[in-house]
Amino acid sequence: MGKKMMTGMIVLAFICSSFLLMTSCAKKQIQVSEPVQPATQEMKAEEVEAKAAEEAKSAAEQDAKARAEAERQARLRELKMAQKMADEIRNFESDNIYFAFDRSDLTDESKSTLREKANWLRANGDYSVRISGNCDERGTNEYNLALGERRAHAAKKFFMALGILGSRISTVSYGEERPVDPGRNEEAWAKNRNDQFALTK
Repeated sequence: MGKKMMTGMIVLAFICSSFLLMTSCAKKQIQVSEPVQPATQEMKAEEVEAKAAEEAKSAAEQDAKARAEAERQARLRELKMAQKMADEIRNFESDNIYFAFDRSDLTDESKSTLREKANWLRANGDYSVRISGNCDERGTNEYNLALGERRAHAAKKFFMALGILGSRISTVSYGEERPVDPGRNEEAWAKNRNDQFALTK
């Protein structure tokens, strides 16, 4: 009986020590798995940084595209303005005024044309105008040069009456030297009795 009891005690002691050993190992396993959590947090932080960097890159690309588009639109506006000004200058310079034979007084039609030109000159103060007086071929060279000068001065005087400074207006006479139409008939002569206008800046 004492031997059986001793054997039972030994078995019980073995079982208890085995149980304690297993419990101890389990605790160690739990402790080993704990350091995984900071690594996961570090991974999340890296993902957040990567996402933020990607969003910043995307925003920078969008800003660059917006700036490029704004610059393109600005260039288009400049081109349109330059084209508009070129058209206005061409219209101004191509619109002559005309005179009756051997006359330098302005017709009502000529005055209307000069008023439009004066309005343009007022709106574009950095431009000046040169008025050239012209005649048809009839008459002497000396007479036609003087007549052309009177015609150019008539337009200048009208401009000044409309408020355009005389310092912005110059005149020259070409007499019969620069005909618009080389024909030798009344239709051609009527075209050649004119004032022409050239803008300078």
